[in-house]
Amino acid sequence: MKYLIIGSKGFIGENLKKHLEKNVGTTVWGADVVVDYVDNEKYFLIDASNSDYKSIFETEHFDVCINCSGAASVPDSILHPLRDYQLNTVNVFKMLDAIRTYQPKCKFINLSSAAVYGNPGLLPIKEDALVIPLSPYGIHKLQSEQICSEFFRFFEIATCSLRIFSAYGEGLKKQLFWDLYRKTKDQKQIDLFGSGRESRDFIYILDLVNAIELVANKADFCGETINIANGEEVFIEDCVASFYNNFDDTISYSFSGQGRAGDPNNWIADISILKSLGYERKYNLEKGLENYYRWILETEKK
Repeated sequence: MKYLIIGSKGFIGENLKKHLEKNVGTTVWGADVVVDYVDNEKYFLIDASNSDYKSIFETEHFDVCINCSGAASVPDSILHPLRDYQLNTVNVFKMLDAIRTYQPKCKFINLSSAAVYGNPGLLPIKEDALVIPLSPYGIHKLQSEQICSEFFRFFEIATCSLRIFSAYGEGLKKQLFWDLYRKTKDQKQIDLFGSGRESRDFIYILDLVNAIELVANKADFCGETINIANGEEVFIEDCVASFYNNFDDTISYSFSGQGRAGDPNNWIADISILKSLGYERKYNLEKGLENYYRWILETEKK
């Protein structure tokens, strides 16, 4: 099996590459906008100002291409919607058009987001739920899914989009838990958005990369969407407490009650499809947060 991971220098892409490389008989290539100063023949440097994927698929054959690239910030998508659109939508079209032209038998996995759902009317959220995104980021991710469906429907390209819920773990230097850590560096009393009763469905990075591999091997690739989560609703006030339990000192914090534009209220995924592929969770939230906090401390020492 020969994989290409586009966005191999990012949080999910880097962890996925390490995970897949452990498999005997598997070859993994990477591609990103980051210069790889190690002499690595299995790496493509992408021009950030004018991304072109045709040269990649013209020169090498791949069984599966996994798109881990793109922007991943709701607030930034509101500030810079065109940039978000280019990274999360236009680039997906370019990748698929290159596959259509040069390697129409290559499977394509697109990493989408639970942000496409917005505030769901019913929990847990199934893949056929009504999608009403609350941000440009969510809209652009939904458009990327539609592009994947387009290429399957009209060009018979094997595609699948993964709606990833709240991923966390080693390598992530943004979002909730990283922000919680950073706030402890210069604040004695920490103020947090929301009421604390908002909820998310968290998935640890090592469970996430295992789920992606299962999809690569067992999904139908008919332009479908699959929820990637654990099917467990966790309230923000509880996960904040769990994270700060790893600290030696007691952390004082409070919730402002003020929401943030583009953020949904409550999420929990129906993961029946993912489970049918053989997914089983290996890390609970407490263990995942313990591992992540240990990584943060090691990273900050460097």
